[in-house]
Amino acid sequence: MEMIFIEILGYVSATLTTIAFIPQILKTLKTKSAKDVSMGMFALFSTGVFLWIIYGFLTGSKPVFIANIVIFCLALTQIILKIKYDKQSN
Repeated sequence: MEMIFIEILGYVSATLTTIAFIPQILKTLKTKSAKDVSMGMFALFSTGVFLWIIYGFLTGSKPVFIANIVIFCLALTQIILKIKYDKQSN
């Protein structure tokens, strides 16, 4: 029973930290501006998330692995939007 609770806790925390990126992406799409988004922060963050993906794979932790793949994709989406909208504003 304890392992099931720990697994559920992992999936709930993974879901919350993953969906936290969605409002920023939606705001960027709505305003067509990412001037306030820090490329340095997203580059460092994406590198850390990539390492978490490797960690989750190597340790067999499905919540860590799956959540970080989704987060990595969302972070890359934000980076792509930043590059796109920064080019358009120049």
